[in-house]
Amino acid sequence: MSDSEVGTTGKIVWFEIPAAETSRAKEFYGSLFGWQFQASEDMDYHMTFEGGGGIYGGSEDKGVKVYFGVEDMQAALDRVRELGGEPGEPQEIPGFGVYALCTDTEGNSFGLLRQEG
Repeated sequence: MSDSEVGTTGKIVWFEIPAAETSRAKEFYGSLFGWQFQASEDMDYHMTFEGGGGIYGGSEDKGVKVYFGVEDMQAALDRVRELGGEPGEPQEIPGFGVYALCTDTEGNSFGLLRQEG
């Protein structure tokens, strides 16, 4: 196994919190945990590197979405399908990696993330 595989495969490596009002959510989590946020230039998305995730707006989603680290995205997506889940389409995050949103056998949404470097 590679160092990155041992370090991140199967572990939560990112999370996303949906918010009706991102300013309110940032105030809540910033005050609760001391997180600082960096806004995306092109969308209502605010990253916290101290927390390892982000808050996003403009969605009817509820609940925190977690992203699990993978070393080989295609192998992980194939395994999701083999186990009865629904794999999503891989999407590139320039300079960061590749992610895919999937659904497990219970209807829960989760993400897979292969980080660069």
